[in-house]
Amino acid sequence: MPLAPTLTAAEAAAELGISLPTLYAYVSRGMLSSSPDAQGKRRLYDAGEVRRLARRKEDGKRAGKVAQKVLDWGVPVLESSITLVAEGRLLYRGHDAMELARTASLEEVAALLWECSARRIAEAPAVPFATAQWAAWLKLWSDSTPLDRALVLLPAAAAQMPRVWALGRDAQLDTACSVMRLLAAAMVSAAPSNEPLHRQLASAWNVRNRQQAGLLRAALVACADHELNASTFTVRCITSTGTHLFGAVAGGLAALAGPRHGGETVRIAALFDEASRAPDLDRYLANRLAHHEQSMHRPVLSGFGHLLYPQGDPRARLLLGMLADCAPARSPLAEVEKLARAVRDTTGVGPNVDFALAAIERVLGLPTDAAFTLFALGRVVGWIAHAIEQTRDGRLIRPRARYIGEVDAAG
Repeated sequence: MPLAPTLTAAEAAAELGISLPTLYAYVSRGMLSSSPDAQGKRRLYDAGEVRRLARRKEDGKRAGKVAQKVLDWGVPVLESSITLVAEGRLLYRGHDAMELARTASLEEVAALLWECSARRIAEAPAVPFATAQWAAWLKLWSDSTPLDRALVLLPAAAAQMPRVWALGRDAQLDTACSVMRLLAAAMVSAAPSNEPLHRQLASAWNVRNRQQAGLLRAALVACADHELNASTFTVRCITSTGTHLFGAVAGGLAALAGPRHGGETVRIAALFDEASRAPDLDRYLANRLAHHEQSMHRPVLSGFGHLLYPQGDPRARLLLGMLADCAPARSPLAEVEKLARAVRDTTGVGPNVDFALAAIERVLGLPTDAAFTLFALGRVVGWIAHAIEQTRDGRLIRPRARYIGEVDAAG
């Protein structure tokens, strides 16, 4: 195994922008570690450790200037080795997520993010749950939305799980697989299954075309994780309190449902309906834009733009391209593409992944809320990865507030 790259004291100090005495003070305080070289004449410093400390120091400097933005597209608040969004790319543990979406199943990506083998997930025990009881629950909540069924049935199922609080690695992975499969079963109103999730969705939604089933698979993978978005940060906060995975995922679902997160797909579905009825699309968009709440932190219209992708969302590019290749002969694909072009021509902003998911639902004629279901079932894999990482970290996430109210002077 190759040795980890090291730096001399002078190189480490230069990397950190500090003096040698300050470097030695960092070591004495436990902020850095050092080791002797082969001759034992000087100390060497792990290059990765030095660079991580340099990034934290830079984040600290930025935080002093933009503290109010820390939780609003500001400086990083947690360290993670799961997902990177940078330079217009999305990487899962260093692998290009769009390349994975072209060929991999969600379960294979889960293996990557959970750091286990794909076989371990495929051969995980069936959900330890009474089939008759699950069927009765599904019948009771048959008229509910996929989200409502999931929010009711996941906590109910947790109460029946024999090892829901177990922290051993095997037990943790078994629970992760159960959560993923029970969530899918609840959202599509079916019995829990060990079949790949995209096949379960294709069966539930009567998608028989192989290319279209492949599009469902790609959508799940493209949604698997996106760093510390609102729902994932919620999952990590809940996990840090020590609760079980079912509780953390239920919290993530509640956060995802908000209209400024995964619930955006409902707004986009309404946008499609209104735009399809408009006699003049350009005039319709002009009116929408004129009355839209403008904000530097919000896209121009629901389904368009993303602050982390100034040059366009790669997830939308991939999924819309695949959709164009497998759309039914008679479908509203042309209307969807016309709307995307019109918004881009008017605003210069392209579609994002929410638009792509809503477009898949509309063009393939999937059930209402299919776009949200795709988002949630893909993202649960990332939530679980973050929960595992947070459990390993072991610290309680507890930010401080900057008080801006009044103080009783007499006190």
